[in-house]
Amino acid sequence: MKWFSFVALFAILPFLLTAQAYIKNASFEGKAQDATVPAGWFPCEAGTTPDILPGPWGVYEEAAEGDTYVGLITREDGTWESIGQRLSATLNPKECYTFTLDIAHSRTYAGYNNPLRLRIWGGTAKCEKGQLLLETGFIREQEWEAHEVQFVPKKPINYILIEAFYKDGRFSYRGNILIDNFSPIKKCVRAELAK
Repeated sequence: MKWFSFVALFAILPFLLTAQAYIKNASFEGKAQDATVPAGWFPCEAGTTPDILPGPWGVYEEAAEGDTYVGLITREDGTWESIGQRLSATLNPKECYTFTLDIAHSRTYAGYNNPLRLRIWGGTAKCEKGQLLLETGFIREQEWEAHEVQFVPKKPINYILIEAFYKDGRFSYRGNILIDNFSPIKKCVRAELAK
């Protein structure tokens, strides 16, 4: 039985390796500075000026992976930040996909110190909020927490969007969320073995 499982896994391994969408600059690497969209990403919400951390704004938590990570905020004037990018491959409807990412919170983000939620959307067009793929609870921990996400697209997904979020209808709140180590988006292994 072990041998059969090994052969089955070896047989589908090439398919699993090609059945994924890569994220450009998934670890948000770059020169630490404020008001800078990481390479490979674009701003989606008006007024989006993310920060490449650590360093600026009094945020000194170490990266979960690599040297830097991104910080997104919400403001008391009702604005919030979101970034996105086009995926390297289309995610097809009725297929199961999975990815992981690390999330944390800073208690020393130049007054933007309240905890936030993180929302991740998939869409067919740039900055489109077509399908909600993840909405966390309030992230309060300064230590990095790994989050695993599994989803099935309702429509083809070509773009991903990451959004700082407080709650529906209310963003007049100064908060932050830190994101790092976004994995490639892969087909779910269990779904492939069941076919």
